[in-house]
Amino acid sequence: MAIVATLDTKGPEASFLSDIIEKCGRKSVLLDIGTSAGGKAIDHARRSLSPAELLTQIAASTRAKVAELRGNGVIDAIVAVAGGKGSAVFGEIVSDLPYGFPKLLVTSARPALLAELATHHDVILYPTLVDLFGVNAFTAKVLENAGRAISAMHYQSNNSKRERKIVAITAFGVTTPAADQCVSLLADAGLQAIVFPANGAGGRKMEQLIAAGEFDAVIDLTTTELADELVGGTASAGPDRLKAASDQQIPQVIAPGAVDMVNFGPPSSVPDRFRDRRFYSHTPYTTLMRTTRAENTDIGTLTAERLSRAKGPAIVLWPAKGVSDYDREDGVFRDAEADQAWLEAIKTNVRPGIMVRELSCHINDREFAESAVTWIVEQLGLEGCSRANV
Repeated sequence: MAIVATLDTKGPEASFLSDIIEKCGRKSVLLDIGTSAGGKAIDHARRSLSPAELLTQIAASTRAKVAELRGNGVIDAIVAVAGGKGSAVFGEIVSDLPYGFPKLLVTSARPALLAELATHHDVILYPTLVDLFGVNAFTAKVLENAGRAISAMHYQSNNSKRERKIVAITAFGVTTPAADQCVSLLADAGLQAIVFPANGAGGRKMEQLIAAGEFDAVIDLTTTELADELVGGTASAGPDRLKAASDQQIPQVIAPGAVDMVNFGPPSSVPDRFRDRRFYSHTPYTTLMRTTRAENTDIGTLTAERLSRAKGPAIVLWPAKGVSDYDREDGVFRDAEADQAWLEAIKTNVRPGIMVRELSCHINDREFAESAVTWIVEQLGLEGCSRANV
C-alpha cells in the first residue's frame, strides 16, 4: 500500500505507521508530498510558483505516481498522515481512485476541511484531535489504529460482467417510501438497486459513478439538489448534477422528489433574505424552506435543459398529489400551484422525444414506484424476469 506524507514534517509519524503496517504483514511504499522534496521539477516549481500552485503540481505528480503503482499491482490501498495542507493534497491525489479503493486519512486538519473531503470522496477519516508533532502517547494510539485498519483492507476490482444489472436511485427522508418500493420492485425483476442520499455529496458521487460506467439505469426520484443549487441551500450537488446518465446513454426516470424544499442548517443559519419565507424544522440541525412558484419554474427549466442532453431513453414522471412527505394534502409544504410550475417548465423546455407522464398519485404511493420500475424494466429488455409485483 502507499503511505502519503510530508516527510520533512511528518516523517516520524509516517515511519511509525509503516512499522505498524509491516507488523500486520503488509508492505508499504512511502510517497513524499513535502514542498522540500527533491527533484529538478519540484526545485524549479518551488522558485516559480505560488504555494497553492506548488501544492497543485505536487498533487498532480503524486496522483500520477499512485495510478502507476496501482496499475502495476504494487498497491491496493492508500493512507496519509497530514495536517491541513497535506489533507487537501491527499484529496486531490485520491480523486481518480475508484469507489471502494481503501483510502484512509490520519489528520489534524480543521473539521470544515474534513467535511469538504467527505463530500467528494469515500475517504475514511481518522481525526487526531491533537496536532501532529511527532509520535507521542496520543498520536501513537491513532496511528496504530489506522495502521491496523488499513492493513485489513484490500481492493478487489471486479472486471467480469455483472451478474445483475444495477440501477441507481436518489432518495431523501421525505421520499424514502418511494425509494423503498422501487428497491423491492427492482429486486423482484432481478435488478440490484443502489440508493444515494440526495444531500449534495450523494448526488455528486452518483454522477461520478454513472460517468464511470457503474450503472445500467437511473431512477432519479429525488432531484431536490437542483433546488439547493439554484436557490442557495446547503445540499447542492454542483453543476454536473443530472448530466452523467444522459452522456452514458442509459435509461433514466426523472421525478421532482423534494423540489418543494431548500435545505439549511439550524434556523440561525438561514440567510436574512429568506426570513419571510415558509420554514419547517426537519431536525434541530436541518431547516427546510418551501420553494415558490417562481423558483419551481427555474428548477423545472434547469431540469429540462439538462435532461434534453439525453442520448438514451428518458422519461419524466409527475406525481400530481405531491412531491414529498411534507407536500401532501394538509401537509406543511402543500402548494399544488407551486408544484405545477415545475411541470409547466418541464413541458415548455424539454426537447421533443422525451415523454412526460402525469400520474394521479403522490410520489410515495406504490403506483408511482410501479410506473418508474415498469418503465426501467422494459428499457432494459427484462420483460421475461419475475415481475409479479410490478
